[in-house]
Amino acid sequence: MSKRFYAFLLLSLFVQQTYSQKNIDPTTEDIVLAKKIREKHTKSDVAILSSSENITFGLNAKEEKVTVLQNIKENLMNITHRADIQKVEFYDSETEIEDFQMKFRNDKKANFLVKDEFYKSDDLFYNDARVKYMTVDFPVQGYSYNYELNKKYKDVKYFTTIYFNDEYPIVKKEIKISVPNWLELEIKEFNFAGLEIKKEIKNDPKSNSTVYTYLLENVAPGVNEKLSPGPSYIYPHIMLIAKSYTKDNKKTTLFSTTADLYKWYKSLVNMMKENPAALKDKVKELTEKAKTDEEKIKNIYYWVQDNIRYIAFEDGIAGFKPDESQNVFQKRYGDCKGMANLTKQMLKEAGFDARLTWIGTKRIAYDYTIPSLSVDNHMICTLFHNGKKYFLDGTEKFNSFGEYAERIQGKDVLIEDGDKFIIEKVPSSDALANTETFSAKLHIENETITGKTSNTFTGESRASFLYSYNNIKNNNKEEALQNYLTDDDKNLTIASVSTSDLSNRDKKLSLEYDIRIDNKVSRFDNDIYIDLDFKKEFGHLLFKERKNDFEFPHKENYEALLKLEIPAGYKVTKLPESLSIQKPDYTVNISYEQVGNEIVYKKKFEFKKGLIKASDFIEWNAFTEKMNKLYNEQITLTKS
Repeated sequence: MSKRFYAFLLLSLFVQQTYSQKNIDPTTEDIVLAKKIREKHTKSDVAILSSSENITFGLNAKEEKVTVLQNIKENLMNITHRADIQKVEFYDSETEIEDFQMKFRNDKKANFLVKDEFYKSDDLFYNDARVKYMTVDFPVQGYSYNYELNKKYKDVKYFTTIYFNDEYPIVKKEIKISVPNWLELEIKEFNFAGLEIKKEIKNDPKSNSTVYTYLLENVAPGVNEKLSPGPSYIYPHIMLIAKSYTKDNKKTTLFSTTADLYKWYKSLVNMMKENPAALKDKVKELTEKAKTDEEKIKNIYYWVQDNIRYIAFEDGIAGFKPDESQNVFQKRYGDCKGMANLTKQMLKEAGFDARLTWIGTKRIAYDYTIPSLSVDNHMICTLFHNGKKYFLDGTEKFNSFGEYAERIQGKDVLIEDGDKFIIEKVPSSDALANTETFSAKLHIENETITGKTSNTFTGESRASFLYSYNNIKNNNKEEALQNYLTDDDKNLTIASVSTSDLSNRDKKLSLEYDIRIDNKVSRFDNDIYIDLDFKKEFGHLLFKERKNDFEFPHKENYEALLKLEIPAGYKVTKLPESLSIQKPDYTVNISYEQVGNEIVYKKKFEFKKGLIKASDFIEWNAFTEKMNKLYNEQITLTKS
């Protein structure tokens, strides 16, 4: 190949590159705008200058399904010096992505590598979810791209919600939903209070449709904070419920009522091919020596908890249809639906009335007044016995019979009842049901505090401890228990640990051990200075930048009682002050007093609803700072 040709080729590439760069660099106005947005959103690297989302509907008459086409267009700008982001879109066997592309501002395609692969998660054994994604490079501040997505849903029942916020701040956003006259669609609005959302409803005679338009500006980005309420409680969004469609004067019902939702669920259950004979021998083994019905029930329920590994499984209809009990039994793993069905079938084999039950966990804001697939995300088993209903969740390891995890307490359940259904509510317990206590009887030996201590756990505090403890490899359990009891504090040494039966989830769990605490006692002349508080419970809960409510894993009631013997020949000359706070959602009481020859130190924390609201953060932070200061105050003893 001639040198002249190489020169021509290089010149062509240079001209092509120069042309491709034309009109894509940021203007002075772009840079000014980027800096202005960045001042307001200091933790964001990218902003969405404008976003339009258009929803239209079609009809697959052959399969009697309403389809959905979702079109999203966004103008993305880099608001910091340089940014690299991933643009991600999920899809599955019920959806198709027809367009997923990024363009320069001059409308030329930006050829970022688009990857398409199965979505992987530690929680999922198998699922049909796929993900398309590309890494997008913003070279300088003010640089922008235009993003477009076209996504088709094969069945409207899977298109449930549209959230108005994004992971990036949005300057302007428009959502347009064109509902054809043949479709009966209800739009429910959530978390609009306090926001300026403009809504327009217009008839479009040309397309024989009603167009719903939502307009909003300056939308803050979503905040990813651990132990927060679910997004359906926090962020503005709408839910779309396709109730029916009409074709050729024939009306076809979709999800018009909860009965329609249940009918679809039940149709999936009716597809199952159960083989109870596969469970017969195991059920006999678990029940033949049991003396009472309750013992039989517990043996079956606890066997499922202990022997069936929970692994989520999401694959088209299999994401909603329970697996046959014999499959879960033989494989020794299943998702919540499979575990619920195995529990049901084993109890039925033992002669009990047990039924499949759908439920939305605490993370979901909706209830069964809404006929939508977004209402529930979990399945359990309901046992009807002696006029009572018991809700059995095999995925909750170490929950005892009759106790319920915080995540399902107070939530509506949809219980199968043949062609009908029953709606009930899971009972709620108060914080006292989850009591954890710590007590210590201590004395001073030279420069060290020694003594005997005891911990007890009930309810979810017990279940949480047992779950953590039993998930540790056997050869590490003793070391893990030591680390738990010392909280990895090098000043603490424990010995002679004795425990209650750590495999028994029906009784109060207890731990007793000897303790040695170093570097907490100082002597100067006639005085002894003591740092008695070596645990400092909840002192780390300071919410300086947090936006959302803080939710504990469960309601908590924690009580501590420390008694320190006053050495002979000494008297108390200083005790820290008492401290307390009383709020509707929580109470804290901390006190010191001298009783005879002992210093009695009491602490009680009761989080009645298992949360600290964002509206209480200022007051809670001020209290916690006082509490941490109290934690660090010393007791003074003086030689008498």
